[in-house]
Amino acid sequence: MPSSDWRSPAAYADTNGLSAAGFAWEYLRRDEDYRGDFHRVSACPPDEPETLSAFSERWGLRFPGRPQSRSRFCRGVLATCTAA
Repeated sequence: MPSSDWRSPAAYADTNGLSAAGFAWEYLRRDEDYRGDFHRVSACPPDEPETLSAFSERWGLRFPGRPQSRSRFCRGVLATCTAA
């Protein structure tokens, strides 16, 4: 459990420059239920699109297409992707 006071503006100082999507991600990634679902879906074989679809629907996520040159470096469903 975080030790910072959630009511204190100082606890959110680092979020001031985030986009709406960035702020949503910071909120979502701290959710225990989301993390559990993420671990379950990331352990599924990639040929189970219905699992990813259910995960996306539950959490309101979208997975827009990525340029091919970047997508080949992704290692997971919501992994941080970096070009080599």
